[in-house]
Amino acid sequence: MSTSKHIQTVLNGIIQSLKSVIPLEIDVKPPSLMAQPFEQQEMGVLVGMIGDIKGRIVIDSTPKTFSSIGATMFGMELEGEMLESFTGELGNMISGNLCTFAAQSDIELDITPPTVMVGHTRLFGFQHAFKLPVHIKDTGDLTIIITIDEE
Repeated sequence: MSTSKHIQTVLNGIIQSLKSVIPLEIDVKPPSLMAQPFEQQEMGVLVGMIGDIKGRIVIDSTPKTFSSIGATMFGMELEGEMLESFTGELGNMISGNLCTFAAQSDIELDITPPTVMVGHTRLFGFQHAFKLPVHIKDTGDLTIIITIDEE
C-alpha cells in the first residue's frame, strides 16, 4: 500500500477515533500540510506511531479544553496532575482506536506510551506533517498534528 493511502487511512482513523472517544459534538476541519517547527502553546500529548507507517500524533489544546472534555467523560473538572494524567490517557485512547481502525484496512500500526507536554514546546525533526483542526461544541478546540517519518 502506498504512503499516501497510509496517510489517508491515518487521517480518517483519527477522525473516527475522536468521534468514538469524545462524547461531544465534533466538527473536524479539512487537514492541511504544515512546516516545522510545530509550536505548542499550553498543553498537549504526543504518541509515537510505529509499524507500516512511522511518525507521531500530537493532540494540542488548552488545559481548559482538556478539563472540559474530562468533565464530560467523568463528571468532574480535572486540574493539576489529574488533568495531566487524563490528557495522556485521552491521547492513548484516541491513538489506540486509530490502531484498531488501521488494522481493519490491513495496516499494521502500534503506538508508544503517551508523553504529556505542558508549556511552550517546539517540535522539530519530522519530514511531513498534517494539521487537523477540530472544534468541539461548547468545549473548545483541539489541533491534531500527524507527523510522518520517511524510511
